Formats: sequence, C-alpha cells, structure tokens
Amino acid sequence: MKDVAARAGVGLKTVSRVVNGEPGVTPDTERRVQEAIEALGFRRNDSARVLRKGRTASIGLVLEDLADPFYGPLSRAVEEVARAHGALLINGSSAEDPDREQELALALCARRVDGLIVIPAGTDHRYLEPEIKAGIATVFVDRPAGRIDADVVLSDSFGGAREGVAHLVAHGHRRIGFIGDQPRIHTATERLRGYHAAMEDAGLPVDPAWMSLGPTAPERVRDAVTAMVTGPQPVTALFAGNNRVTVTAVRTLAGHQRPVALVGFDDIELADLLGITVIAQDAAALGRTAAERLFRRLDGFDDAPARVELTPVLIARGSGEIPPHDA
Repeated sequence: MKDVAARAGVGLKTVSRVVNGEPGVTPDTERRVQEAIEALGFRRNDSARVLRKGRTASIGLVLEDLADPFYGPLSRAVEEVARAHGALLINGSSAEDPDREQELALALCARRVDGLIVIPAGTDHRYLEPEIKAGIATVFVDRPAGRIDADVVLSDSFGGAREGVAHLVAHGHRRIGFIGDQPRIHTATERLRGYHAAMEDAGLPVDPAWMSLGPTAPERVRDAVTAMVTGPQPVTALFAGNNRVTVTAVRTLAGHQRPVALVGFDDIELADLLGITVIAQDAAALGRTAAERLFRRLDGFDDAPARVELTPVLIARGSGEIPPHDA
C-alpha cells in the first residue's frame, strides 16, 4: 500500500478506500490509484483481509452430483445470489455418500466459508452443530437436515407425486407402477407416500409388485420397468420418481409393444419434444430461495429455523394422457 500510495501521490487511507470500494474518493484519484496498482502488479491479499474482517466473502454448496442436470440451474441460482452479495461460491459433490458429504462440508468449514448450503446425503447432521455455533450460517435444500434444527427449502414432493398419480387415474388407469430412488432418501419416500395417497384417494389397491425403490442406475430401473409392464397383470401406467428414472423409463418403454402412460417427477431435457408429462420442480427457485435465506442469516436475521416449501407444477405433454391399453 505504501508503494501504491507513493506512485499515485496519495495517502495510505486513500489507497485503502479505493481497494475496499469505500466512498470519499474522487474519480480522478481512484483512477490514479488503480493505475498504480496495475503498474506495480499488486493483488489484494484476501487472507490478510479475512484476518482483519473475520469474513471470507465465500459460501459453500454441497450437491449430490454436479453432473445431474437438476442441479445445474440450482447451482447457477445460488452463484448469482452470492455474486450479488460480493461472495464467491465453492461447490462439490457428495455422490450421495453421507461420509463424503460430511468430509466435504467440514472441509469447507475449515476454509472458513461464511455459510453453507447443503443438499444432504446423510440423515444425521449433528456434526455441523459446532460449526453453526461458531457462526457458519447453514441452509439445507431439497431435503431436510437430520437430527438438527435448521433452515430448509424444498419442493412439495408428496403433493407433486399425489397430483401426478391422480392425473394418471383421471385418464382411466387403475394399475399404476411407481419407480423411485433409494428409500433412505427423503424425496423418494415422500413421493412414494404421495403415490399411495393418490391410489387410496381413488379407492385403488396397490400390488407390491407395482413399486420399486433403489439405486437409479439404468440397469436397475430398466429391469423394474420391464417387470411391471409384462406378466399376467401388467401396469398400464408408470410414475417415475425423478429425472434419471424418467430417462431410463422412456428408453425402456420405447421398445415395448403396448403403449404405457408415463408421468415423471422433475423435468428432463427434450421432454417438450418427446411429449413427456412431468411434475416440474423449479430448481433455480430452490437455489435462489436457499441462497437468499443464507445471506439473510449472514446479515443478522436470527429468527427460528424455518421450512420453506415450493409447489411443483404438472406439465401435460402427452405421455401422461395415454389411455390404458386394456380400456
């Protein structure tokens, strides 16, 4: 700062004001200081700034899988809110592994991020209690935290699934299959609960063979779809519990002789061209709402943790409106 001040012909305080974006500096003086900084090749030392201010101007985002298309808009929305607050976003994938989630979250805390947004893979988040008490604001998104009280922003998985299955019932289906993610995942169990509620609302029985929860690997989903649409009492419609299940179901049903109705939870790429009916979540709204809540916490908002639930929307495009083949 002394070198910059000497080259620009100003005092140290003036250099400090320019570097930190503070008022009280004329445009001409600011230009001279910036030219001096550029000429000398200096960069602000953020580590020293952190020690002085106690804030890193950074937040962490723990996702399930960076490669999942659902998380692209969510991550982008978080990044845009962070940028608007002058903060840097650092993110990573847990790969749906609770141990990896904990390792990643604590690594971000060790780097003193100001706050965390977590899409939880595990069901016990007490490991974050010391960090939260130390001042790291934390918001959970898509799924609630386990065994701690914390802010959460999610979609109404139960209500969305209930609406999607009811849509199939309204188009004449009585044998409807459900294929979802692993049962330990909150959204999977909520969507299965919505399926059961819609079937019960319609007074329809549910055969255990019509339900399948497990990993969303294509092989497992393909086998589940095939088993449900064949046999002595095949289903005439399917409800897919997330975008990856929907993609595999579309590919599998393409080779099936009889038409099978399909509604998927989450929109997928090209669904409009392929005519896939979906229950669409607004991933960007989830990320934006979570990030805005995080920065409110960082600004001193200290109300009790809240649960914010967004409503997904049914988009009818054709696949969910196919009548049962045995009607």
